[in-house]
Amino acid sequence: MERRNYSKEYPEIGYRYRSEPEGEIRILLYGHYRIAYLLAGNEQIDILGVFHGAMETDRYLP
Repeated sequence: MERRNYSKEYPEIGYRYRSEPEGEIRILLYGHYRIAYLLAGNEQIDILGVFHGAMETDRYLP
């Protein structure tokens, strides 16, 4: 998954989904999928989930 390496070099490559006290939740589009991740202030990246594009992301990221 080559795009995963981009997220290390460019952690803000995904679009901003919303802001939380722990950091920003961002979503990276990859083919028919959305990769949701939390970008903490210290540039730590935590993967929250991988969702098919047809799924309602709001249902899984309350």
